[in-house]
Amino acid sequence: MNNVGQRERATQNRVIKLFQAELGYRYLGDWHTRENNRNVEPELLTAWLVGRGVDAALIPKVLRQLDRAASLGEGRLLYDANKEVYRLLRYGVKEKVGAGEQNQTVWLIDWANPQVNDFAIAEEVTVKGEHKKRPDLVLYVNGIALGVIHVQDL
Repeated sequence: MNNVGQRERATQNRVIKLFQAELGYRYLGDWHTRENNRNVEPELLTAWLVGRGVDAALIPKVLRQLDRAASLGEGRLLYDANKEVYRLLRYGVKEKVGAGEQNQTVWLIDWANPQVNDFAIAEEVTVKGEHKKRPDLVLYVNGIALGVIHVQDL
């Protein structure tokens, strides 16, 4: 490894420590070899929703709706996907447990009590798709990737 790589690695380590120590983020690890990384990590979001008392029958429906909103392709623009995901994050996901039931709002983020959300950080998250991407750091809230940080030597 050359000096530039070492400086970037040291900076990345400092950023991770800052997010953990100062902001209370949980460290998920180095995910460069982890399979099936996604912008929505279903296991993390499911665990958070279960902890919030969401009906187990609603969770797969909520995950499908969020995945559908975040997906690109078939002429769908990034702007449209971002707008739809924002709507779900901000106003919740409306779903029914079963036929004939009333819609319930499932909140993906607790805006009223931010401290109860699950804040996490992972590094080198390889995401495969049309183009393989690997941001240096990914910030998750309740298993939903909401930010990326690219560490670069200037």
